[in-house]
Amino acid sequence: MNLNILVLPGDGIGTEVTGEAVKVLRVVAAKWGHQLTIREGLLGGVAIHKTGTPFPEETERLSLEADAVLMGAVGLPEFDEAPPSQRPEIGLLKIRQTMGVYANLRPVRSYKALLDSSPLKNHLVDGVDMIIVRELTGGLYYGTPRGITGSGLEERGTNTMTYTRAEIDRVTRMAFELARKRRKKLTSVDKSNVLETSQLWRKVVIEVSKEYNDIALDHILVDNCAMQLVLNPKRFDVVLTENMFGDILSDEGAVLAGSIGMLPSASIGAKKANGAWTGLYEPVHGSAPDIAGQNKANPFGAIGSVAAMLEYSFGLGEEAAAVNRAMEQVLNSGHVTADLRPAGTPATTEQTGEAVCQAI
Repeated sequence: MNLNILVLPGDGIGTEVTGEAVKVLRVVAAKWGHQLTIREGLLGGVAIHKTGTPFPEETERLSLEADAVLMGAVGLPEFDEAPPSQRPEIGLLKIRQTMGVYANLRPVRSYKALLDSSPLKNHLVDGVDMIIVRELTGGLYYGTPRGITGSGLEERGTNTMTYTRAEIDRVTRMAFELARKRRKKLTSVDKSNVLETSQLWRKVVIEVSKEYNDIALDHILVDNCAMQLVLNPKRFDVVLTENMFGDILSDEGAVLAGSIGMLPSASIGAKKANGAWTGLYEPVHGSAPDIAGQNKANPFGAIGSVAAMLEYSFGLGEEAAAVNRAMEQVLNSGHVTADLRPAGTPATTEQTGEAVCQAI
């Protein structure tokens, strides 16, 4: 298969972890005989430095031409006080819109080797295996009107949460399809006791569920869901939620995995003519500028994102499974980065990535 991939290393540790993920891609392509084409572009703070904008036109063009996009991380402290249009994170929002990726898939899985890394008791974490499906292009982050107006005591910040039936319907169907390939259970998260958008959300989810009688559906309010993720995380299989709730809950899921550096992410859009999903893949963690350039960032989230890319955008289940097995083998060996090894000598970012390549 021809794998045409755009790589956007981004800022901070993004360059380091993405570099190891690309090595894994090359090993997979060589072992299974795929033709790999990799182009690199600019996004985020580094793009502002070099082009004056967080999402250059060249990156927009390359993202539309690629079969899939692999990202690092965006964000730098120097831009914290910049106007919204000149913040690195705007590049991330724009590329999601450009590619039409409307569902963010975040698998959260516990590993035996990392049970002690979670602050939760082992019996709560052992066996956790869920996927959070977050609507990605609607809701509070994109709604209008928005902005800061007025002055003095009348200064006001405004954001608008809005959803259409179509936006809810398409992400709900994707969640049900994923549930069919897993344990056939879907939990929809909302705040329907307070928010009209959530009332519409629940209404549409219930209507769509009638086409998926083989899937067990339940509903949970977002505050209760946040509590249950800590008290009883094994109750969840597929978790469906809107944009802002999903942003918060998926990061809470990092506690279950032992480190936010472990979590991959797949942002999925419409299916192409060949049946593969348009996809934007990235680790959940941020740019971590405090450790950038020190060769100690955890690359597992980026490497796991490669496994997700192989599965969702190329339909290469065997190759994706091999990457996941290799990651688990390296975790079991204890040859891991400092965030996963509080005692003893940790491995570097490069050593961890090389170990995964060798395991494949």
